[in-house]
Amino acid sequence: MAKALSAVEESAESSKLWCAAAAAMAWRGGWRGRRAAAGLVAMVVAQLASNGLCKQLADRPRPPAEWIPHDEVADRPDSSSFPSGHTAAAVAFTAAPTWPAAGALCAVPTALVAVERVQSGAHYPSDVAAGAAIGLAGAWLTRRAPALFPRD
Repeated sequence: MAKALSAVEESAESSKLWCAAAAAMAWRGGWRGRRAAAGLVAMVVAQLASNGLCKQLADRPRPPAEWIPHDEVADRPDSSSFPSGHTAAAVAFTAAPTWPAAGALCAVPTALVAVERVQSGAHYPSDVAAGAAIGLAGAWLTRRAPALFPRD
């Protein structure tokens, strides 16, 4: 299980997994796929909020190395633990599409990313929950943005 989670994490690193999913949606999904690929915008919004703002305000240390029963603890980032930027990006990408099938397909890797962040010792569960909330807010803002700027 740990190796599978690690593989998902490596794919999600630098948002490769979500960029590939957006490309597949845009290629195979017609207009719905192109709108579903707007999850990339939501992902950027969520990462700016989580990594650019929240991590700077909350200087929370990572979980203690003694709590992690495996050697992946050495690979943890040095930045603040709160919130999980990986989870924020994954949830934002998954929640933003207006194509329900696309969101459903992305839900499994999103859940695996969230679980992996705790399992690897990079985050506390509350960090992941906060990241998920930021991701949902980023998706909501992205979906509401066209209504905020009406065309005349």
